[in-house]
Amino acid sequence: MQNQSFVTEFIFLGLSQNPHMEKLLFLIFLLVYPATVVGNMMIVVTIIYSPALQGSPMYFFLAFLSFLDICVSSVVTPKMIADLVHERKTISFECCMAQVFASHFFAAVEVIILAAMAYDRYVAICKPLHYCSIMNRRLCGILIEVAWAGGLLHSTIQIVFTLQLPFCGPNVIDHFICDLFPLLKLACTDTHIFVILVFANSGSICIIIFLLLLISYGVILFSLRGHSSEGRRKALSTCGSHVAVVVFFFVPCILIYARPTSPFPFEKNVFVFTDVLTPLFNPMVYTFRNKEMIDAIKKMWRRLVVVSDKQ
Repeated sequence: MQNQSFVTEFIFLGLSQNPHMEKLLFLIFLLVYPATVVGNMMIVVTIIYSPALQGSPMYFFLAFLSFLDICVSSVVTPKMIADLVHERKTISFECCMAQVFASHFFAAVEVIILAAMAYDRYVAICKPLHYCSIMNRRLCGILIEVAWAGGLLHSTIQIVFTLQLPFCGPNVIDHFICDLFPLLKLACTDTHIFVILVFANSGSICIIIFLLLLISYGVILFSLRGHSSEGRRKALSTCGSHVAVVVFFFVPCILIYARPTSPFPFEKNVFVFTDVLTPLFNPMVYTFRNKEMIDAIKKMWRRLVVVSDKQ
């Protein structure tokens, strides 16, 4: 089926039609976005320049996860902030498609990285004697390549679906970003088959990987019975941080994509949480619950202070 779209731009209704509320949201997200970028960048820089963390696969994946959080937030938040101060919120057809592709690309890469981090914790706790031989640089590199390839495949499938939709009339999106279900509502064709494809490509992936991650952490918790109390405490600390991030990411994903086409009343709020707030929470979760990260950040800041004093 060829795309017969006559729409050159879409109009967002945004998060609110109340001007006073929009000004408040503008100020909030104007603080949230820089904090997200700085917080995640601090994790990336700390891991790159900390010898104690560089060789650890866990921190290697954490640095990559923080980089992805910056990308996910940057796809959505700057445009949303700009729209909050404009009465007419528009996006071109091409930019809308680019936003769909980019948001699904980085989200899919993050899904695979979260799965890789769960496997890393499983090997570290359940097979500690073989950890270094299993989680070597080669395997970590392969997992990163798989994540990029998986994200590209997923987002390509999504954008191919979307480009098949004919948009020949309505162009007002009751949302603040371009995404699949809001666009399906505007298509001038029967979209039932597209809804099934969206569920198969996004909803089922969210559900299956989330269940697999829960099972993997169930196995990890079961294996901790034979560890010392100190070993259990340390393992639960690192695993607890990862589980919190997994829940923050996958529960909204399931709410958005693993559902029927009937309107979800809090859909925009869920998107705000998953695309804007979760990337801000992740660095907090991983730093405040991780003594090694806190110590590494302190050492890096001391080093920066010494260098600045010498200059």
